[in-house]
Amino acid sequence: MNPFTSFLVAVFFGLGLVAGFWINDVLALLFFAAGVITALSLKMANAWQKFVILRLGKLQSVKGPGLFAIIPIVDSVVAIIDERIQTTAFNAEQALTRDTVPVNVDAIIFWHVHDAEKAALAITNYREAIDRVAQTSLREMIGSSMLAALLSDRKDADELLKSEISRKTAPWGISVSSVEIRDVAIPEALQDAMSRQAQAEREKQARVILGSAEAAIAGKFVEAADIYAGHPAALQLRAMNIIYETTKERGATILIPTGMVDSLNPLTSALSLSLAAQEVKENTPQQMT
Repeated sequence: MNPFTSFLVAVFFGLGLVAGFWINDVLALLFFAAGVITALSLKMANAWQKFVILRLGKLQSVKGPGLFAIIPIVDSVVAIIDERIQTTAFNAEQALTRDTVPVNVDAIIFWHVHDAEKAALAITNYREAIDRVAQTSLREMIGSSMLAALLSDRKDADELLKSEISRKTAPWGISVSSVEIRDVAIPEALQDAMSRQAQAEREKQARVILGSAEAAIAGKFVEAADIYAGHPAALQLRAMNIIYETTKERGATILIPTGMVDSLNPLTSALSLSLAAQEVKENTPQQMT
């Protein structure tokens, strides 16, 4: 009984007591009867409620929200439907994926009643039915999905579950707002295997990248060698820059062999080679004679 109806009933009973004590018993009985009729007939639905009313076993109307009256004995309220968004958690344990991997999946569904008449008359217990339909649809989705897709494409799996559950619950006057998969648990042995596989893939990718870098560096070295071959002075400048870079640190002592210094001077190296060649030519005839 709602507060407003309770107040009216209390007023009628109070008037009945006063009338019985001060006036007469007939008037008191009338006030008592009015209180009883008010208690049985006056109903009030909250903003989120719908009252499904049957009259002599047939659907009379769906009332609410607000204050309304029914005919006692003739009318009866068979269901009070809450039209707010509801949440139902469901799961599937040891369900096999398409590639025969057992998984445990936890999910949650957000739904609401959009047709109170269907929810009250088309099914016995719509809350229990939603739970059963959600579990069945989840198992069907798992059985038709590969493990990799189930782990990576959560949004697609959510949309698939939403459309499937909505199709089954629409005749009951129930709309599904969204379905969210909260967790997908796989066996520990499979987790270790997948971890090793992922590690191997990362190592493979790292080696491929390293090989590509080595090839690119080798190509640059070839280009540099071609440039240095055509411009010996550039090689000398590069060598002097390397020496400068190595001696920038304070307190560092660098020992450079004199032969290395001579080899870095292309003019000196060319002069030495020409003198050596000339000496070989001069000594060759003397040895033959």
